[in-house]
Amino acid sequence: MPVGDVLPEIAVLVAAVLGVLLASFLAQRHQWMCAALALMGIAVATVLCALQLSQAPRLTFSGNWAIDAASIWARLIILVASGIAVLCTPAWLREDRRHGEYYSVLLLSALGAMVMAAASDTLQLVTGVLLSSITGYVMASYHRDWAVSVEAGMKYFLLGAFATSLLMVGVVLLYGLLGTSSYAAMASVTSSVAHSPLLLLGLALVIVGIGFKLGAVPAHAWLPDVAQGAPAPAAAFLTVVPKIGAAIALVRLLSTFDDAVGWRTLIEAMAIATMTLGNLAALWQKDLRRLLGWSSVAQSGYVLMAVAVDGLSRSAMPALLLFLAAYAAANLAAFAVVTQLRGRTALDDFAGLATVRPWAAAVLTLSLLSLAGIPPLAGFAGKLMLFVATLDAGYTVLAIAAVLNTVVSLFYYLRVLAPMYFLKPGGTVAQLGGSVRAAVAFSALAVTGIGLGAGVLLTRIGSATLLP
Repeated sequence: MPVGDVLPEIAVLVAAVLGVLLASFLAQRHQWMCAALALMGIAVATVLCALQLSQAPRLTFSGNWAIDAASIWARLIILVASGIAVLCTPAWLREDRRHGEYYSVLLLSALGAMVMAAASDTLQLVTGVLLSSITGYVMASYHRDWAVSVEAGMKYFLLGAFATSLLMVGVVLLYGLLGTSSYAAMASVTSSVAHSPLLLLGLALVIVGIGFKLGAVPAHAWLPDVAQGAPAPAAAFLTVVPKIGAAIALVRLLSTFDDAVGWRTLIEAMAIATMTLGNLAALWQKDLRRLLGWSSVAQSGYVLMAVAVDGLSRSAMPALLLFLAAYAAANLAAFAVVTQLRGRTALDDFAGLATVRPWAAAVLTLSLLSLAGIPPLAGFAGKLMLFVATLDAGYTVLAIAAVLNTVVSLFYYLRVLAPMYFLKPGGTVAQLGGSVRAAVAFSALAVTGIGLGAGVLLTRIGSATLLP
């Protein structure tokens, strides 16, 4: 077996195992060393993954694992996002007696997302979804003594169990109809049963199962609760990293089916419903973390735009990768600021923040404006590419719905930004230091850097390949 093809994943796994062992022997005041170990593992995996960009695209491990530009870039985004989430954590969990194990759970969850991004077999896909989900449940409810966190974890678990069950039923139906679990083999026999209602049913169930990891309608309800109730660094991770792996996994799976199956219509409907529901629900939120959760639901709708038009527009895959990077940077920046402000999330608490904490206010402003798609930030470049790809594929209605939803999103982002600059502060605002500051700075740099360097990035990802 070509073990070298999965060296990035092995590096993450080894770091997770060593982290558990190290946490077992460290005193509370030294548990932060597990974070340093996690960062080392992520750094090694990032280098190993980047080296794969120079290799020829191929399927490996008997066709179960795809080494192509789409999976490599997605795994790089996953690793960098995971690193930022790790930087947010030590100061937040400092009072937790045994928080060293948390970093191993995070690494295993990131590993699950990496497996989803590279899976070229339905059984491999299920493995990635399960690994990402089970560890995610633990992260969401890590504040065991806080009822809101426990409730978030329980809702995440219950909805996840249901969605994963649907995914498994869908996988079984596809296997029964097509006689294989390999994407490459499925592509060669799909035409013979393209008009079977059972094929569409099985595919729809798999889409819903993967949509759970995306936070897309109808499996979206966990996202606002996890964004609000999970530890802030965990919320930053769970609203970003699983979405990246799931997006590439969904595109890769659907690329094996032709249009006769009817999946594009289903994805288009999901995209419009997801972005519309997410934006409308966010309008009424009074808690920033919950608002960001509904915003994350809306962003999943934009992700589904690229999924719907993949194969019809050459710019669909580059647009998806650029948008995922832009979204990850902006959402991580927002949650990094929330972490630095010790979890202050009531919108009233942000009044006058620009006066008392100008740096935090500036980064939060960059983040929200990027999520809204304001130039020249990262979100603008990502959304612009999505709109271009959608129009190029002839999906005008979907593009119009996306533009209207972008306009709607401006209202609730301004509900956060306006009080920060135009109202008087209610008092002093305490903040965490240490590595959280590095996370805030790095994510802010990514938001601006991706936007200003979008042209350079597109030259690197413009020819991104996607194997079955």
